[in-house]
Amino acid sequence: MKSFCIKNNNDKILDYLLIEFQKIEMDNIYISQRIFKYYKNIIIHYTGNDEKLFMFKISEILTDCILKFYEKNIVKRVINCDFFYFDTTEKNMIFDNCFEILEDRETEEFCIRKEKILSCLIEYISTHKFFILDGFVNFRLFEYSSLIEDCVDIAVNKFVIDKEYKEFIELLKGYISSQKNRSNIIHVIYSEQEPILLDENQNILVYDNQFEHPKYLSDITFSSKDYCLNALLNLLPKKIIVHLIVEEDEFIETLKLIFGGRLAICKECSICKTFSLISAH
Repeated sequence: MKSFCIKNNNDKILDYLLIEFQKIEMDNIYISQRIFKYYKNIIIHYTGNDEKLFMFKISEILTDCILKFYEKNIVKRVINCDFFYFDTTEKNMIFDNCFEILEDRETEEFCIRKEKILSCLIEYISTHKFFILDGFVNFRLFEYSSLIEDCVDIAVNKFVIDKEYKEFIELLKGYISSQKNRSNIIHVIYSEQEPILLDENQNILVYDNQFEHPKYLSDITFSSKDYCLNALLNLLPKKIIVHLIVEEDEFIETLKLIFGGRLAICKECSICKTFSLISAH
């Protein structure tokens, strides 16, 4: 006979485990509950012959339990310990970034995290008769915790980049609002090639080396598109018409944020049609 006892005082966790253990499709399983001095206990007994399958089944349920009830607290603990210098709002944003990653259960990373917990549980249950669930999560799941730390690092990097991006946008918006317009209309031909700029008479503007002050280029690199942005900031037109030959992307969204109401999107005018034909060839 194989028996294993789970000690915990969280009623939601205990109720979850009881329901899930009762769903196990194996004979010769018996579940009991006891309250001892410090903990409430679920004791699960197995009197059959396939102990490996039994241990796998309960380990699988406990793995899902840990992911469901503990993962968020682990993330919060890592953020508070390793990134204590962020304020509460920033920590919440990092937490949200992290769970955008963690909640996707279709990824290879999720499968790896689950496998780390499962293998650790199977190994432990095969050689022990009980555990305190909180203690097991906090002190036994080293490889799993390391994966969570990696995920938090990714979330922090995303937060920092997003913050710098927003500051960059606000800086440029402030610059635009403080300057006089230097041109009337600029057309931006946006295709799979480098952006093409046309003046109000539809003459092509060569902008790679024309402007001597590339101080508006961002640390957030758009490659050749950065030079297009810098040209627009030097030209400071009253109106920008973006002729989209391809779908909108991050760069177009950035132009919208920077130039606001000055910018219009066009997809069907004669300029669009002309450059669509050129692009097709």
